[in-house]
Amino acid sequence: MTEPIKPSIAIVGRPNVGKSTLFNRLTGKRAALVSDMPGLTRDRREGEAEIGGRTVTIVDTAGLEDAPRGTIPDRMRSQSETAILEADAILFVYDARAGITPADELFAESVRRADRPTLLVANKCEGRKGEAGVLEGYALGLGEPMPVSAEHGEGLYDLDDALIALLTDRFGKASKTAATSEDSAEDEADESDTTDGADAEVALFDRFGTEDRPIKLAIVGRPNAGKSTLVNALLGEDRMIVGPEPGLTRDAISSPFEWKADGRELTFELFDTAGLRRKSRINKTAEKLSASDAMRAVRFAEIVILLVSAEHPLEHQDLTIADHVSTEGRALVLAVNKWDVVTDKQARMAEIRKAVEMRMSHVPGIAVVPISALAERGLDKLMQAAVSTYETWNRRVATPDLNRWLSDAVQRHAPPAVSGRRIKIRYVTQPTTRPPTFVAFASQPQALPKSYERYLVKSLRETFGLPGVPVRLNLRKGDNPYAKKR
Repeated sequence: MTEPIKPSIAIVGRPNVGKSTLFNRLTGKRAALVSDMPGLTRDRREGEAEIGGRTVTIVDTAGLEDAPRGTIPDRMRSQSETAILEADAILFVYDARAGITPADELFAESVRRADRPTLLVANKCEGRKGEAGVLEGYALGLGEPMPVSAEHGEGLYDLDDALIALLTDRFGKASKTAATSEDSAEDEADESDTTDGADAEVALFDRFGTEDRPIKLAIVGRPNAGKSTLVNALLGEDRMIVGPEPGLTRDAISSPFEWKADGRELTFELFDTAGLRRKSRINKTAEKLSASDAMRAVRFAEIVILLVSAEHPLEHQDLTIADHVSTEGRALVLAVNKWDVVTDKQARMAEIRKAVEMRMSHVPGIAVVPISALAERGLDKLMQAAVSTYETWNRRVATPDLNRWLSDAVQRHAPPAVSGRRIKIRYVTQPTTRPPTFVAFASQPQALPKSYERYLVKSLRETFGLPGVPVRLNLRKGDNPYAKKR
C-alpha cells in the first residue's frame, strides 16, 4: 500500500506581515514565536495541518529582505528561497494595512519565477483600515487577494476552502483512510511498560523511535556553542542558518531525523534551540521569547544534548542548564564541541571528566562525547550515547529485584533511629519510568535524613545500572501496600 502524498505549503512574505501567526492558526499550535518585532523568525519551521481530509506540511519562513550578501538577512532569505523551491504550493502574505511595498513587489517576482501554485493572502484586514490594501494586492500578479486576519481568526474558512481547491487540483481528492485510535496506542504502550529485561528494550523501540512516535531530542547550550551547525550536520543539509554571530537561532525549530543503530532505524524529532544566557543578561524582547521557547523544548524533550565548547567547557551557565534539564527529569548527554581545535586532547578530556564528576554530581555517570560539528566528527558516538541514555531513562526494574536490593542495602547500612525508634523501610516499587521513579514505604519517612536518601539513590544507580539520568525516590508512610491482609 503506497503512503498518501503529504503536500508542502510554504508561507512567505516580507518581515512582520503575520506569517508566524498564520502558521500557528493553520497548525492549531502556538509553535512559532510571534511579536510585533520584525525579523523574529530566522529559520524554517515545519508543522502539520489537516486540510480537506488531507495531512499537509506547513512551512513558516523568515521574512524576505533585500540585503547584502553574507549578512544575517541574506542567509534568512536563502532559507526562505529554499522553502519556496521545495514547496508544492505557496501562501504569499502581505500586510493589507501597510499596502503593497517595493519589497512585496520584488519578492512577488521571485515567487512567480518559482512557478508554484500560489494563494495571495492579504493579512491584518480586521476593521476598515485594510480595505484599500486588499485592492492594491492585484498589482502583484499573484491572483485575487484573500482578506484574512490571522490574529483574530477572520477569513480562515475561505482560505481553507481555497487551499482544498488548490490541493485537489494538483493532487486529486484526498483518500479516506480508516481512523486509528491514538488512545488505544497509548494503552498498548502503557501495557508494554511492564516488560522486563532484553524484551523491554525490543518493546521500547517497537513503540518509540518510529515515524508515529519519534524520540524527541533537544540540543541546548550557550550562544555560539555550535548548536545549529550540529543540527545541520546530523540532518545532512543546511537546515538552520549558521555564522559567527551569537544568538542567530530564535525559535526552537524541530526537524525529523533518522539514525541507524544496531540494525534498527530510529526516528527522532530534532529540536534546535536558541542559546541560553544568564537571566540578568537577557534584556531584549526577542531573546526573552527565544529563551522561553528553548526552556519549553527542554520540558517536552526526552533526550537533551547539552553542547559546550571545548575551549571553555562547563562554565556557570552550562551547569545552570544541566541543572534545569535534571530538574525536568530529562535524559542528558554532554557533547563537547570544537574538539578539532584542542591540542592535548587526553589532558583536556581528563580535565572535563573531573569537572563533570565534581560539578554535576547530582546526576553521576553522564556520557561525555567529544565532537566537531563543523567537521562532522564524532556524530555516531554522540547518537550512540543518546540512544543508550534513552534506554536507561526508560529502564524498569522488577519489584522482586528491588526488594532484594532493599534488604541488602538496609543490612549494609541500617536507617538511623529517631527518638529511640529505628526507621523501618519495608517495601519499594517502581511505579513509572522516564525518568526511573521509585517509591519506598517507611515507618517514619519524614524523619529519614537526606544523607540516607542519597545513599539509597546511589545504591540504586550502582546496582541496576542507571548512570546519567535523574533517579527519583519518593518516601511514603505505611506497610507493604501489596501484602495480603489476614
